[in-house]
Order: sequence, then structure tokens, then C-alpha cells
Amino acid sequence: MRRSVAAALGIAAGTGAVALANAALERHRDPLEPALGGEQRTFEWRGIDVRYAEAGDPDDPDLVLLHGVNAAASNGEFREVFEKLAADYHVLAPDLPGFGTSDRPPLRYSGTLYAEFVRDFLTVVPEEPSVVASSLTAAYLADVAPNLDLAGVVLVCPTDRGGPDRNLLARELLRAPVVGEALYNLIASKPSIRYFNADHGYYDLDRVSEEWMDYEWQTAHQPNARYAPASFVSGYLNADRDLEETLPAIDAPVTLIWGREADITPLARGRELAERADCRLVVFDDSKLLPHVEYPDQFVDTVRAALDDA
Repeated sequence: MRRSVAAALGIAAGTGAVALANAALERHRDPLEPALGGEQRTFEWRGIDVRYAEAGDPDDPDLVLLHGVNAAASNGEFREVFEKLAADYHVLAPDLPGFGTSDRPPLRYSGTLYAEFVRDFLTVVPEEPSVVASSLTAAYLADVAPNLDLAGVVLVCPTDRGGPDRNLLARELLRAPVVGEALYNLIASKPSIRYFNADHGYYDLDRVSEEWMDYEWQTAHQPNARYAPASFVSGYLNADRDLEETLPAIDAPVTLIWGREADITPLARGRELAERADCRLVVFDDSKLLPHVEYPDQFVDTVRAALDDA
């Protein structure tokens, strides 16, 4: 009996300590400001307020920028190219549901949900838009693109898998109170964000400011921030269909942009997709997953050339 009581008291004490640590982290977060300039708009989608930044002349061709998915994701992924592209295009860049300044309801997010969001967001753009989509979000776009009127498509290191095979236990564990919050806080800690940026995101971490990594931490610790990443790391945001199947069905010119040093989605994968889908492949040297941050001027020139050809 005494051992049982002692064990129960130990568990209670440990749980209390974890809860206090979670609360301490919450006190360090600030209200999140938009990562991009321009006009801040709201697209109401299925009861979710999706915020997006808009810039450029509305009479110019429409260009939608769709950021990739990770624990610290936001439209700030396009911070180095947003204003530059707005010189020639009417640019719209949403924060996906569950990320950035958009609402983050405690849903069980899925790849299907994001593909449907991409489809619906693009249908409200009045003219045939062009789209730049990054990483896993590129697969969502490719899945719904045959049902859309698009002028041109640029995909940055596209992938149809952002995590392992679906793991229900992992997802529900991260969604759980106290323990799930603590596990998520480890995944989205400042050392973890720095590690991901250095190991996978950027070829040269000196191109990323401390201010930006602090913003990534802030966006990853907003209320309900863990629910979309919980589905991501447990495989529930993987696309429903392979890019080999969806890319060739896009009825618009497609350009793939790849960082030569990317390892999560290696260049060999880019060459394979370009051959199978008969689309153009542009390779950026000394770059990984985010060439639009590391080489913004070259990236903007590549997008302009791709869309001019389209």
C-alpha cells in the first residue's frame, strides 16, 4: 500500500512539474504579428479565419504563394521574395489553417483537409492564378490542380510525404494535455528549430537571422499550435496520392525548383519527377529546402521566367 501511495504521489508530482514547465513556456510567448507586409486579409473557410497577406497591383497577374508544413510553418517562408514578386504580380500568401496568424482549432488535421483548402482558396481568386507551392503543400496543390484553371505552377522541393506512415498513437499522444504539450514543446524548442534549419532547411545557417528563428519559436507556441504539427509528425498530413500520379495531370506549365544539397527530398527525386511529368527542373547550388530564402533574387528571376513562358 505504501509503495502504491508513493508511486501515485511521484506521478502526481511529476505531472505537476511538467504542467508548471508548460505554463512557464506559455508566459514567454507574445501575440503573433504577421510575418509578411502588405494588406492583411481574412478568408473565412469552414468556420476558420484564414489570414493572408496581399500585395501588388490587383490588375497584375495573380500569384498565390503556399508555404510548406512544419511545426514553425507560416507564410513568412516567403519573406525574402514577397515584396519582390509584388513588383510584377498581385501576390496573395495565406497562413495555412492551423499555422501562423490563421485560426488553429483543435482539429485532427489531414492531407485531405489541406488539399481541399488549397482548392477552395484558389477558386476565390478571380483570374487564372499562378501558384508557387513549397514542400508537402506542393502535393496538395498537385492533387487538386486538374480541377482548377491555373496559368502556371512552380513547385519548390515538392514531396508527397511529410512524415512516417500514419501512427494514431503518436498523434493522440501529442494531442494529450500536459504530456502532449511537454513532448510538443521539445519538438518545437529553440534548439530543435535551430537543428532543423541547419540540418535540413538551409545550406548556410548564416542566411537565417536570430530574429527570424525567434519568430519561428513564437508561431510554434501560439495557443493550439500543436494540433496541426501533431498530425504532421504522425503521418496524417501525407498526401493521399503520389506526385508521380498527380503532376502529369496538371493542365498548366510546371517548373520544379530544387536545392542541390536537399537531403529530405534529394535532387535525384527532382530529376525523376521532372522526367515522369515532363516538366522543367531548375537546380540551385549551395541550397537545401529553401532556395527562395537563400537566393531570393535568383528565385524571383526563375519564377518570372517560368510564368512568362506559361
